[in-house]
Amino acid sequence: MTEQQKENDWRPATVNRYKALFSLAFRLGIENGKCANNPARLVKRLREDNARTRFLSEEEEKRVREVIERDCPEHMPEFEIALHSGARQGEQYRLSWPDVNLDGRRATLRRTKNGDTRHTPLNRVAISAFEELQDKAAENQKRVFMGERGAPLKKPRYWWEQVLREAKIEDFHWHDLRHTFASRLVMAGVDLRTVAQLLGHRTLQMVMRYAHLSQSHELAAVERLCKTGEGNEKPSDTRSDTGTKPRLGKAA
Repeated sequence: MTEQQKENDWRPATVNRYKALFSLAFRLGIENGKCANNPARLVKRLREDNARTRFLSEEEEKRVREVIERDCPEHMPEFEIALHSGARQGEQYRLSWPDVNLDGRRATLRRTKNGDTRHTPLNRVAISAFEELQDKAAENQKRVFMGERGAPLKKPRYWWEQVLREAKIEDFHWHDLRHTFASRLVMAGVDLRTVAQLLGHRTLQMVMRYAHLSQSHELAAVERLCKTGEGNEKPSDTRSDTGTKPRLGKAA
């Protein structure tokens, strides 16, 4: 597996998924009497690093927008919705029009990563992007994101990678738009629990990676301690009249 990992430039998560697939296949083979043991169990699980927090800077976003507007403006709504909704790629591209409530300013994301249905609020930028797509949608079109040939779009890869090259953006993936969404919320002072709810995380553990971005918010919190002492008298001097500090005696 190590040689294939290097040859294909697989990440640890990819290796672990292949291990799980092979292990399942051998386990089913054992249950059905097709094989006697599971050699995949001898492959060690690799440690996955899921703490990636890459996000677009304002300058990078400007360059991305310039390239999209120049080369493929029809895809700008996809970019806007990803950046302003925090939806995962699969959640976004599976959206159907019955799941988009523009009047209620909400989108219903089904078949999410954790298996739950999530209702995500839509800000005015996302609403505008959906309205643009709706104006261009064919009659009785069910899926929100459709290709030029009338087939549902499943992912943005065929145009997104070209945009990143033209904009000279390195080490960035579509999923990092979700990180950008979360990072900007935290930097704007939104509490981590709300960010977790918007991202669809059940616990705070996954959003703790963004905690360091809320430094100004944390500073404001500790500054409150200073206000608690304002207007209070200074602690009295514990020295005796002789100028010497009192000696502590034993407790009675």
